[in-house]
Amino acid sequence: MAALGWLTPRRRSATARSVLAGEAAAEAARKSSLQLEREREEAAAETAAAETTPAEPEFPVVGDVRAAAFFDLDNTVMQGAAIFHFGRGLYKRKFFQRRELARFAWQQAWFRLAGVEDPEHMQDARDSALSIVQGHRVSELMSIGEEIYDEYMADRIWPGTRGLAQAHLDAGQKVWLVTAAPVETATIIARRLGLTGALGTVAESVDGVYTGKLVGEPLHGPAKAEAVRALAAAEGLDLSRCAAYSDSHNDIPMLSLVGHPYAINPDTKLRKHAKAREWRLRDYRTGRKAAKVGIPAAAGLGALAGGTAAAVALHRRRR
Repeated sequence: MAALGWLTPRRRSATARSVLAGEAAAEAARKSSLQLEREREEAAAETAAAETTPAEPEFPVVGDVRAAAFFDLDNTVMQGAAIFHFGRGLYKRKFFQRRELARFAWQQAWFRLAGVEDPEHMQDARDSALSIVQGHRVSELMSIGEEIYDEYMADRIWPGTRGLAQAHLDAGQKVWLVTAAPVETATIIARRLGLTGALGTVAESVDGVYTGKLVGEPLHGPAKAEAVRALAAAEGLDLSRCAAYSDSHNDIPMLSLVGHPYAINPDTKLRKHAKAREWRLRDYRTGRKAAKVGIPAAAGLGALAGGTAAAVALHRRRR
């Protein structure tokens, strides 16, 4: 500062401030330079580590003909339950009356809000559907099913899950739907999506006419696993190289069969189970609320209101 003695006090003060500012800037520059250098070193270390860590194997493996993929349908491939959408289409065609529609509406709203399958609700829906189609020709229901798919189901396919299925197809693998829905409905959906085929609940028919009974039991829970095991044996598949996809803890038996299980839009129990076993998870629902109910949040409010109204109407009819 002595060298500045010839300057006026005002100029000495301004110069001192400039010197102080310059020194502070230089010190900050040194510190930032050191910080940037540390960051570059850390980034280089991370890159080196990534290069030495084995990458996740390509999946699905192209050309692996002993591998296949098995997809649950309801809330995995398609938003909501196929049997409920089918019921809406049949009601539109006057297969049954408004009272049965109220039951279907409530069951669908409950399914959406809960995001899981309830055995009693699903059994009630199947019993209703069987009584409705009794006496009708299989060919008639197949034709109507094509129309119902276009009206109520096509816009409810999850694009993310559809992409997973396509990846298997592109790899040259077969892709099957595995569902408790009627096999005719499941086959229509599989064909429309370009999949290999479908495993579904088989309704008894005699001379091409539905009897109103099932062959065996609904393809649900452990029955799905048995169907996949039987198909794998017939197709010469290696289940350890196969993949399975589902949203429901009811399908844990099927998921546990394969080497590549995926939890898709999982319910709470399946999510917990999948995390504990380090299964892969995918969730294509948007928003926290939608993640719970499996539908866009705005639609959830409408479903709740409609389902409540249907429940009240149904309760009054049963009194």
